[in-house]
Amino acid sequence: MKTRDRAVVAAVTVACCVAAVFLGVRPVPSLAAVAVALAAFGCRPRSHEWTGAATGAAGLLLLVATFAWPGRGTTEGSVWHLVAVGAVLLLLTAAVRRSPRRRLLAGGGLGAAAVAVWTVPLVPDSSFFEYLGVIAFWSVPIAGAVVVGGYPRLMEDRRRQAVLAARRAQQLELAHDLHDFVAHDVSGIVVQAQAARFVAQHDPAAAIQALERIERAGLAALASIDRTVRMLRTSDRNTDGAGGDGGDPTAARTVLPGTGELAEVVERFGETGDVRARLDLAPGVTEALSREGAATVHRVVVEALTNVRRHAPGAAGVRVVLSTDGTTVEVSVTDDGGRGRSAHLPGLPRLERGTGGGGGLLALAERVRAFGGTFASGPYRDGWRVTAVLPATGPYATAS
Repeated sequence: MKTRDRAVVAAVTVACCVAAVFLGVRPVPSLAAVAVALAAFGCRPRSHEWTGAATGAAGLLLLVATFAWPGRGTTEGSVWHLVAVGAVLLLLTAAVRRSPRRRLLAGGGLGAAAVAVWTVPLVPDSSFFEYLGVIAFWSVPIAGAVVVGGYPRLMEDRRRQAVLAARRAQQLELAHDLHDFVAHDVSGIVVQAQAARFVAQHDPAAAIQALERIERAGLAALASIDRTVRMLRTSDRNTDGAGGDGGDPTAARTVLPGTGELAEVVERFGETGDVRARLDLAPGVTEALSREGAATVHRVVVEALTNVRRHAPGAAGVRVVLSTDGTTVEVSVTDDGGRGRSAHLPGLPRLERGTGGGGGLLALAERVRAFGGTFASGPYRDGWRVTAVLPATGPYATAS
């Protein structure tokens, strides 16, 4: 206990002892219950954790004053008991608001019971049902104390859960960004390093070109990490209502890549190994997509290309097609499964999927469906195809 807390408790105890000397022996337990309440509120905010215990102590003193102390059942004693009841109710309100649940159940229950039965000695000749009526009557202020203290606690718990859910969603979003954007470039670095190791002894010039591609892929991965970190920082500033974006909740999304970067992604993918990558972008696709839709399309393409590199190292041709009919936008990524693979390079080792294999496609399918689209992936001829159909929500989309 802190020095200030000791001083508060000592001052209250001395005051109650002095009052007991002048008022006689009868109100001693009730004054002690009031002293506990005054000490608890005088030691705030450090007393929040033990308000439940203080409620139990005050309730126990009230029970002693009600059933086991001289003067019980008299008008003179009941006045001081009423003062103690008020103190216990205040403590109960504070305990419901702040006390840990275990201490609240024990101490708060004892305090509530003491308040409910404190008038029983005042009606000694009553019937059982009259006793129940008296207890029910004094249960009303107990319920009021629980509501007054519990409602703010409930709202705070809901707010805390909402914050935790928002943080969890932000963590998942960050994990998806790292998986979709960074893993694409890192897997390209791995493939280029494997190819460079094979051709280094026979064709040093090809090895140098592979190292240059590794450098570009590494810079792209760093850019992806920087972009993800900027998104996280911007989101934090918007959550706090500060920052240079004026609190605009959409500012964090302005840095998301879209269809404009697909040509660079496909070109960089084609430079990795002997893979012929082609992008077919139909007219009107970019205009038919909103910013969020374009970011989703970009993710579909990047994830599909990353999976080709990881799980179909023998693929020699990949085709990315984006088309629209005005109401929907369809994106498909198809690989040939390795039918046209050049023979001058050996098959690169297949990357292990690990225990979490396939999580990227599952998260991608969930994102597409949340956007209102459909997602499918599976074998196609000798290779694999990933297809997503999104609603056209851009400024030039045609109403369905």
